Amino acid sequence: MPLALSNGDVILIIVATAIPLGILSFVLGASNVFDQIGKGAFGMDHDPVASSGGGAPPTSPAAREAEIRQMLEAKAYRQSARGQEPLDVDAELKRLLETQGPGVHFDAGLRAEVRDLVVARNHRRVRRGEEPLDVDAEVERQLADLENLGQ
Repeated sequence: MPLALSNGDVILIIVATAIPLGILSFVLGASNVFDQIGKGAFGMDHDPVASSGGGAPPTSPAAREAEIRQMLEAKAYRQSARGQEPLDVDAELKRLLETQGPGVHFDAGLRAEVRDLVVARNHRRVRRGEEPLDVDAEVERQLADLENLGQ
């Protein structure tokens, strides 16, 4: 007696063999693939400063002044190309170097905002039973931290 299979029987046999084969190949071959997602050159699982060798090297004041002058000259060139009065490069360079000398001068709005944050922090410290900080000294410390943030 010949074995007769219907189309439904053939589909069930194929599905019954394909599902275990798929599960077996997934478990054996792709088990660590999910661990590799997000890794590689563009992954965010490492410290970018430590991996790049410690950040940007500090620049000398002369190099900094030369870069600022170059940007101001480019701005003056673009202004003259547009038909506007070009920027006085030397006067603008002097103004920028005076305002961004060794001690950066912060505007009153930023100083007031930092002061408000320090006062709020003091209120929280008092509620916890800790000694409040000297507001003026803490504001200056916070501004100094902000000044040194990019270095």
